[in-house]
Amino acid sequence: QVQLVESGGGLVQTGGSLRLACAASGLTFGAYAVGWFRQAPGKEREFVAGIANGGRTYYADSVKGRFTISITIYRDNSEKTVSLQMNSLKPEDTAVYYCAARIGRIMVTTDSYDYWGQGTQVTVSS
Repeated sequence: QVQLVESGGGLVQTGGSLRLACAASGLTFGAYAVGWFRQAPGKEREFVAGIANGGRTYYADSVKGRFTISITIYRDNSEKTVSLQMNSLKPEDTAVYYCAARIGRIMVTTDSYDYWGQGTQVTVSS
């Protein structure tokens, strides 16, 4: 059973930083890709960053150079935390952030992912 639980959201001023965490269980390291997505009010959910087998990463142009995705594995591969370090935050980064998982490589479309967390709110004040 794959479970994804996000944490770390909150309110921050423009230029500040936040670190989101996605606690993922039931995934086999090397078989799954994990992505972070976000959805702002009135907008479609969009890809932010992804990490896959071997630590390969991919970022949306809008966050490249400001956000960093990483992975920590615990307990013989049974649990992992996928973190999203967000620096130099802007008001346009305000959204609900979701982590998602799929078998295989990183994809940027929401319908490519089979498992989703409940989301965590990030608000950047101007």
